[in-house]
Amino acid sequence: MSGTGLEWSRTDRAKAAAKLMVGWVALLWLLEVVDVLSGHALDRLGITPREPSELVDVVPAAFIHFGFAHVAANSVPLLVMGFLAALGGLRRFAVLCLAIIVADGLGVWLIAPAHSNTAGASGLIFGLFGFLLVSGFVERRPLGVLVGLLVGAVWGGSILLGLSPLQTGVSWQGHLIGLAAGVATAFWFGRRPAKAPALQG
Repeated sequence: MSGTGLEWSRTDRAKAAAKLMVGWVALLWLLEVVDVLSGHALDRLGITPREPSELVDVVPAAFIHFGFAHVAANSVPLLVMGFLAALGGLRRFAVLCLAIIVADGLGVWLIAPAHSNTAGASGLIFGLFGFLLVSGFVERRPLGVLVGLLVGAVWGGSILLGLSPLQTGVSWQGHLIGLAAGVATAFWFGRRPAKAPALQG
């Protein structure tokens, strides 16, 4: 592949990642508008732990928020970290997000305080943070290492704060599980065998 072709490929990938994340964040805001107009009917899609019927909300809960301030707090980190992770390919990004969301939702369902209602994209955000933080090291990619260090420098403090059990009204359990799921997924991707090179005989 020529240098020009490679450049276009990277540009197209960046455009696709940007469009995906702008659309994702816009969807979160739209859902919150619907939630407010419906008298917060969508809030019931949050996860109430250890209720079997709540297992169907494991994925939807990652798209529901409790007010516009909640959406606003999650929008920028989701947009930036999602974009960076999606640069590795949209198919891989879809697997990454699904793995984090499902693991995080099931973990919340198992260990969150009784009678609580947990929703929001922060579990996914913590997962993307964990993924970006370690994937460059696991895959031995210098650019990935640099991205991880930058993400850690920008959001590391707020991530540590979000893991504190002393905060009220915040699911530190969901944050912790999301972070662990992101790190685990980075190792899983890093250990997948690479395609064998095509050799001409």
